[in-house]
Amino acid sequence: MFSKTFKAVATAALVASSAIAAQAADYTIRATANSNENDEDYDGLVVFKNFVESASNGAIEVELFIGTQLCAKGAECLQGVADGTIDVYISTSGGASGIFPYVQVLDLPYLMANDRIAEAVLAGDFTRKMREMALADSGDAIRLMTIGNTGGWRNFANTKRRVASPSDMEGLKIRTVVADLPQELVRALGASPTPIPWPELFTSFQTGVVEGSKNGITDIMGMKFPDAGLQYVTLDGHAYMGALWWMNNAKFQSMPEDMRRVIVDGFAALQQATFASPKRKSIKAYEDFVAGGGDLYVPTPAEKAAFKEAAAPVYDWFKGNVKGGAEIFDALTAAVAEAEAELEAGMAKDLN
Repeated sequence: MFSKTFKAVATAALVASSAIAAQAADYTIRATANSNENDEDYDGLVVFKNFVESASNGAIEVELFIGTQLCAKGAECLQGVADGTIDVYISTSGGASGIFPYVQVLDLPYLMANDRIAEAVLAGDFTRKMREMALADSGDAIRLMTIGNTGGWRNFANTKRRVASPSDMEGLKIRTVVADLPQELVRALGASPTPIPWPELFTSFQTGVVEGSKNGITDIMGMKFPDAGLQYVTLDGHAYMGALWWMNNAKFQSMPEDMRRVIVDGFAALQQATFASPKRKSIKAYEDFVAGGGDLYVPTPAEKAAFKEAAAPVYDWFKGNVKGGAEIFDALTAAVAEAEAELEAGMAKDLN
């Protein structure tokens, strides 16, 4: 008798909880990342989903689509965000530059010196400025929610020799994407830019079609590029690998303020997760690179200054040739200067 009563009560409770769960989600957010579950983007989305669903007390449900289930490339995915078939999408600067060319400012070399500077800049008004520009250019359809990280820092790597100065880059065939800015940078440093699709890069190293690349260490090790001959990495940290998180603006604005606050806080939690994830993952990647015979070189401050000086013409090219380039360049450099001053003031206090 007891068991039958208990079973009936349990069944009723299960049905009731299912009904509550079904009723609780007033809003459903479809979020996609064209990556995999080993990626920083996935780490960020898991944190976002957990935070938003918990903080909204179940009023918001987040559905994750990892890979290419909803879309495959930047322009296609951003069109989905604009149309409302996708609510949240993460892109690299390259993936969004066809629609918002000024996001390539994140690829400009040597503007942000380290993680503390980059994180302070991207958590502040610079991101809001870029949001304002993107909303204007998309007819208020696509909203930039935050900028995180996807892979750490871009460094120069090659199959030929240690690179300690711009002169060491002379003549190297460096793989780039099909975009003007990275090609301008490679040329400014005396190397030869060679656009190669990502899936073909391993074979291109083996055959000598290209002799170098500009990647983060987790990508280098994840793709097993040392097995193809990539044995020299210079930690020049020329660009922070920014991850731009976009949301359908109509979806965001359709929510009441308390739910919009939850979404904003959720993206702040996501941002922190993506800031942290590459730092942890890069430790083993660097260890494995060196253990496999790789040469890991850290430029001196003077050497890094020489790289920055050699790359300086790229700044003028960007401001003169990219729509919105001068405006976003000024916003970034001002934010960097402010972050550097604040961190330096804090450092002075911490050292005493």
